[in-house]
Amino acid sequence: MLNKLWGFMILLGILFAAATGHIGDVGTAAIDSSKEAVTLCVTMLGIMSMWTGLMNIAKKAGIIDALTRGLRPVLAFLFPGVPREHKANEYMAANMISNVLGLGWAATPVGLKAMEELKELNHGSHIASADMCTFLIINISSLQLIPVNIIAYRSQYGSVSPTSIIGMGLAATLVSTAAGVIFSVIARKVKGRKGDAD
Repeated sequence: MLNKLWGFMILLGILFAAATGHIGDVGTAAIDSSKEAVTLCVTMLGIMSMWTGLMNIAKKAGIIDALTRGLRPVLAFLFPGVPREHKANEYMAANMISNVLGLGWAATPVGLKAMEELKELNHGSHIASADMCTFLIINISSLQLIPVNIIAYRSQYGSVSPTSIIGMGLAATLVSTAAGVIFSVIARKVKGRKGDAD
């Protein structure tokens, strides 16, 4: 569906440019955008490689494992339906740590693994469990101490101070994560009360 939407918008833009006599500008913009996209990809590859390397060093140094153990009380509060020693906790902790460090590309694979484990705990049901919904909300709200992607984009496009976004990014993601957690806790309690009433 998204491919069709993008295709329609591109076709509409080309037809409009042709009708208004600006088709040459479309060609120029396409070439300039292609060069810019390649430059941005190279920049992001460098940033991604550096942070992924740091994550691997932290993993081998035991820092990630220590952070995972430190997150156990938080995980137990947020995901009461997940057994304490279940593999899902490890994946969810790794996902949360990656998101906090602004490593969305590192968070995605472990997030998918966490969802697979949560689905098994949900007996393979096609209806998401409360724990699955909570994890998705927290993953989307994504508390970030270092918004690596945004800093890289701002640097690429000539920002005088690419890191000035850190404070506002932290505040925005803190509010969104807190709102997500509060909503999840309330929704779980409401669901529990309805279950008791039934």
